Amino acid sequence: MRLTIFAATGGIGRRLLDQAVAAGHDVTAAVRNPRKLPSTRARVVPADLGTADPEALRAALEGADAVLSGLGPRARSEAGVAERGTRAIVSAMQANEVRRIVVVSAAPIGTVPSPGRPRPPRNDPGDGFFMRNLASPLIKAVLREHYADLALMEDVLRDSGLDWTVVRPPRLTDGPLTGAYRTAYGRNLRRGLLISRADVAHCMLHALDRPETIKQFIGIAN
Repeated sequence: MRLTIFAATGGIGRRLLDQAVAAGHDVTAAVRNPRKLPSTRARVVPADLGTADPEALRAALEGADAVLSGLGPRARSEAGVAERGTRAIVSAMQANEVRRIVVVSAAPIGTVPSPGRPRPPRNDPGDGFFMRNLASPLIKAVLREHYADLALMEDVLRDSGLDWTVVRPPRLTDGPLTGAYRTAYGRNLRRGLLISRADVAHCMLHALDRPETIKQFIGIAN
């Protein structure tokens, strides 16, 4: 499969890149700074999604069958990059007639309000007592700007008309690829507190071959 991976130097993006190349896919890596990828068999295309111009992304999408995106804010100053960058990716995909996209979001986003979902459920159906009453409110308060950005990103995808899948992990770790993670459609996982970036990348990559994941939010956890 011919894949374009955006934010391919990030924590999840680099693992997407490594796994996709190892699996034999024809990969284009779209990155802000190509020098951060000193050795890869993928084609590397410069793309700054912080100030993304859809026209500038067309080269990265040329001939692509599908898109994988590890884009997300890593610091408070980057809040807004997920929505802006994803909007640019979607516009470029529509112009290039590429329909399939899989992105990473975050476990709490199902309960974060946005213009597209001004009254989301107060609690995620998969969260237990500790997550609902203690952890989730604290995390959402600390990462308010990050989560607002991701909620807007999800709005962009819902309105895009594309064949999208959103993977919502809890706290990320640098643990190894296990393939032993759990998933659920439309909800988080009970007692699902951690997941490795490598396992998230594995889930995203394998979602491409599963049509039942289209227009689905996937909870994932170890």
